[in-house]
Amino acid sequence: MAHFGFHTEIDHRTIKLIVGGVALGLAPLTTALSPAPIASISASYHEGGAAQSVFVGLLFAIAALLLAYNGRSRTEMVLSKAAALAGLGVALFPCTCGRYAVPLPWMHGLSASVMFLILAWLCLIFWRRARAKQHAAARRRAGLYALCGAAIVLSIAVLALNALLGYAWLQAVPRLVLWGEATALTAFGIAWLTASLALPWLNLASERFVPWRADNPS
Repeated sequence: MAHFGFHTEIDHRTIKLIVGGVALGLAPLTTALSPAPIASISASYHEGGAAQSVFVGLLFAIAALLLAYNGRSRTEMVLSKAAALAGLGVALFPCTCGRYAVPLPWMHGLSASVMFLILAWLCLIFWRRARAKQHAAARRRAGLYALCGAAIVLSIAVLALNALLGYAWLQAVPRLVLWGEATALTAFGIAWLTASLALPWLNLASERFVPWRADNPS
């Protein structure tokens, strides 16, 4: 049942559309709102004010939407819930970010790593689903999912290796952590926007999702 052309309940494609948009906005918004240049997105927490509010608020929004998302399989449901809890860990346990003393400093990095690795896993699930459809638009989506998943894994691998080396690479690239986090978040956002089936050039007209339409294909 729908009123005024809208569904009365939010569905998985709407969740993906919103999550993708929020993920894409997190890096530029926190960077723009920080009163001083930040070396990582997570460092915006310590800047206070709007930057901190946006950082924590958008992570809570992503976590809430991931908790609401069940996907199309039990595996997808479990993974989304685990990613939601990890996202809350990123928001609730701030990073040391070089000069700040915080309780349980290892929780932030662990939560971020778990969240992004799960998001890469979900990219693999999206990739398999798109490949199974075997038409040109689905193959384009599959290619994007593969690129996004690879970008997330590579970003996490670079940041993890930099940490193991005592952050030696920061001398050459002072904002390496910021670029790594931004790359992973951008890949996450693109993958979920693509999975919403709302982007017209990446899906057939028969499968396209239009948020304000009540007669979307199921």
